[in-house]
Amino acid sequence: MPIKELNYKDAAANPFPIAIVVSRFNDEVTSALLKGALERLQALNWPEEKILVVHVPGAVEIPLIAKKVIEGQRYRAVVTLGAVIRGETTHYDYVCQQVSDGCQRLALDTGVPVIFGVLTTENDDQAMARAGGIMGNKGADAVDAAVEMVSLSRTLTA
Repeated sequence: MPIKELNYKDAAANPFPIAIVVSRFNDEVTSALLKGALERLQALNWPEEKILVVHVPGAVEIPLIAKKVIEGQRYRAVVTLGAVIRGETTHYDYVCQQVSDGCQRLALDTGVPVIFGVLTTENDDQAMARAGGIMGNKGADAVDAAVEMVSLSRTLTA
């Protein structure tokens, strides 16, 4: 039996409605992630009317609002952006687990790609390195993942 390989198609030729849910907590980092995501969409010539940006107070609130976005049945993917930076308490562990589990469960329950662009870092320097610094911009990477996942989903259900 021949091997069939699914390749990433240029979904920019057929842009879909995409939502970005971004936390305001650690705003310096999350604003940079959002900037990277929007710049990536602009580079893909994504129409502005197909982009929704929703701000939430903190990372824990991301899954609920992502769920509300999906329930509206308009958006084909949700990119989640946030920054959880380790502090001196165990709060970090709880927040990371809640956000990660919530986003994953939402994607599996709905079939809509929910891209986890929430940074979970040990310190501010690591976060900034991933929000446009020496490690690139994980907001832009999350957009690329969303486009690829929708493209793959279209291919597998066609």
